[in-house]
Amino acid sequence: MKDNKRGRRLTWRSGLTGVLLPMALATSAQTPLRWNTQPVPSMPAATLQPAARILPTAPASIPAYLPPVEEVMAPSSDFNVRQFEAIAQELVANQRVPGLAMAIVQGGRVLSARGYGITDVGNAEPVDAHTVFRLASLSKAFAGTVTGLLVNEGSLRWDSRVADYMPSLQFSDPGAAQQLTVAEVLSQRVGLTHNAYDRELESNVDYNTLVQKLAYAPMKCAPGECYSYQNVAFSLVGNVVYGASGQFFSEAVTRRIFKPLGMNDASYGLEGIEASPSWARPHVRAGGGWRSLTPKPTYYRVAPAAGVNASASDMAQWLLAQSGHRPDVLPAPLLATLHAPVVATPGETRGSSWRRQRLNAAGYGIGWRIYDYAGHRVIFHGGAVQGYRGAIALLPQRDLGVAILWNGESSLPSGLLPTILDRAIGLPAQRWLDVDPFPDVLYAEGESNEPSRAHLPHADKRGGAQTSSANANPR
Repeated sequence: MKDNKRGRRLTWRSGLTGVLLPMALATSAQTPLRWNTQPVPSMPAATLQPAARILPTAPASIPAYLPPVEEVMAPSSDFNVRQFEAIAQELVANQRVPGLAMAIVQGGRVLSARGYGITDVGNAEPVDAHTVFRLASLSKAFAGTVTGLLVNEGSLRWDSRVADYMPSLQFSDPGAAQQLTVAEVLSQRVGLTHNAYDRELESNVDYNTLVQKLAYAPMKCAPGECYSYQNVAFSLVGNVVYGASGQFFSEAVTRRIFKPLGMNDASYGLEGIEASPSWARPHVRAGGGWRSLTPKPTYYRVAPAAGVNASASDMAQWLLAQSGHRPDVLPAPLLATLHAPVVATPGETRGSSWRRQRLNAAGYGIGWRIYDYAGHRVIFHGGAVQGYRGAIALLPQRDLGVAILWNGESSLPSGLLPTILDRAIGLPAQRWLDVDPFPDVLYAEGESNEPSRAHLPHADKRGGAQTSSANANPR
């Protein structure tokens, strides 16, 4: 039976030469995502399977994927950026979390890019729009995007074999490593068991040694046939980017993404964050308060998975680009490919209360998670590494993007994201936070949904957003 299955898989692969993002969603555990899609007019409907896009591509082009049909609407009348800023301020009050940065964009405009709280409880400086935080797994979208740009240039294909750039790569299943494609790496379908060798990574084992150890990691499935989240194996794409572009991975992202988008505070690695004029130190609980630490270098060693550092100003530009407002840098067909669900991830619908109540379905795309959030498509990713947390989301139907970063090991601010999404959609208020999300005093300021000019970031000599003077916090 195993031989027959393997034969069918190899035949399936060979029949999809030149095909983008082959998917395996046949198992009962991988339920179809629930939003509807419309076929590309030039393609027969049969080429679009539930929750799976089989997309033709030429070596030098990105396919014309048509995302779910969504009429772009203005946010609900209850959407008020000043309220969200007030919540962020309350979250850092009395150092409930030491510091926080938030960016909100909508309709191609930056509505807010501000900092709250302090960078370091041991040496308190205010967080502002240019204070740099560690992004952890929010970095994965940068890896998917820079790879897509190389595909767009014709330097690479989504179905290129990783082994073409890493001939010594081996997995425990003979031949599996030679079958692994670039798209399978970026969509978390490598086939290894969940988070393979993360513990060794946390114990300071270097990346190259861990890549060699992948030869002994248990296989959960053949490449492409199941979802299993990775950090070490995900970072194989860095070797591919180097082989395809001749540039080190961080250099390729800087040249193709950071610089053209004006992400002037963004960097890679421990050296990058420590060289920033203002950066938020990581914090862990200590007694009844917080203790700041020196950032660990461990996950920086897997740069594609977890290497980016960025500020609120940077994240505002990233959100605008991922929302389709910088087609000169990120063309629409590429974004559609990155944001398409490739494999179902039903486990994401469990966990925190907002996931249980709001998510009808979940999937993984190219460095992004894609959710059916109360019937609305949301592109999302979360990140966590010692002393830092973050979340980012795009709500295409409302042309909305939100990024929230904080420098403390607390889940408290995570409820701010669904609070903002609910308000944008017009859903009944839920208490995702243990702070009053909409205190009455805010309504006395007026019912306008536009943020006051005092709350809008203004340009400074670095070309980014600057925190208003009202953002200063007591130390």
